[in-house]
Amino acid sequence: MAPLDSSNSILWLAFALGLVFGAVASRTRFCTMGAIGDIVNIGDWSRMRMWLLAIAVAILGTSALHAGGQIDLGKSIYRTPNFTWLSYLVGGVSFGFGMVLASGCGARTLVRIGAGSVKALVVFIVLGLVAYMSMRGVLGVFRVNMLEPASMHLAGGQDLPALLAAVGVAPAVALPLCALLIGGSLLMVAFQRRAGLTPDGAVGGIVIGLAVVAGWYVSGHLGHVAEDPDTLQEAFIATNSGRMESLSFVAPQAYTLELLMLWSDSSRRLTFAIASGLGVVVGSLGHALASGSFRWEGFRDLEDTANHLAGAALMGFGGVVAMGCTIGQGISGVSTLAAGSFLTLFAIIAGAILALKYQYWRAERAN
Repeated sequence: MAPLDSSNSILWLAFALGLVFGAVASRTRFCTMGAIGDIVNIGDWSRMRMWLLAIAVAILGTSALHAGGQIDLGKSIYRTPNFTWLSYLVGGVSFGFGMVLASGCGARTLVRIGAGSVKALVVFIVLGLVAYMSMRGVLGVFRVNMLEPASMHLAGGQDLPALLAAVGVAPAVALPLCALLIGGSLLMVAFQRRAGLTPDGAVGGIVIGLAVVAGWYVSGHLGHVAEDPDTLQEAFIATNSGRMESLSFVAPQAYTLELLMLWSDSSRRLTFAIASGLGVVVGSLGHALASGSFRWEGFRDLEDTANHLAGAALMGFGGVVAMGCTIGQGISGVSTLAAGSFLTLFAIIAGAILALKYQYWRAERAN
């Protein structure tokens, strides 16, 4: 297969994965912010169980691909030896707080755009701009100089199997042990009889988890080139990071804006991350039109506008600092069993709970 054909194939497959993600997330109301809000507001764990099921499926499927030699998770951005704990904490809390103010995370923003939300389109633009500033602009200088120096170097890698191997557990045992223990525990929680999963919840969790697994396979196996003809080095076709990638929805929004603004620059190309994000919007749009749920949505008032702008900025900053969002770190990153992804996940949840408490406080003061 010629390099151009290979690139086009990877992009179409990424778009298809996003399409499935968008349609299923729209149909099942898959939303991390909503899941946390349901628990805090009314004690309903239904959507949280769907999210936990997606994580479990992603962990088990991704670990199986790695153990079978189909992909090498050490070549993802999550298993780096530098454990930047302060970045994970600050970025995660910022993102979690922001997604509550903005009515959803980066993935949910794309789903809402497809369903007709002008608010979500504004969030997308602001999130993308701030994410770009956090990667290469003034906020990037702050990130590199103030946050990233607070790190621990783990020579063997920061993934849980490597940490177990460092204390004497056989590497061949460490991976399946971690995957089965964590993935199996999450499955048990997801399928508890009391207040268990709805049929839609089960479908949503399984399909979204499998979409992340498929993303690793497409990028890390089908898109892997042992020796690029131009650089004579190992490469992963059509990725922004130069490494294998799966679904993530913060930095890709910045790359999407960059591509649109610099379209005439031949060095800017459509990538796996951009194509998957576009697929989410189209998948959500298709479901909204087919179900009759498409509705134009605008801002309610000035306070609603300010909350969404602030939330979008916090998500753009936090998602880059923490190297991912509720999907990028919370599912894709966690599926690699990276310790930093788990820390980021807990920080995102903490930030979201803090924001919900803040909103309650504001509401009580207003009354």
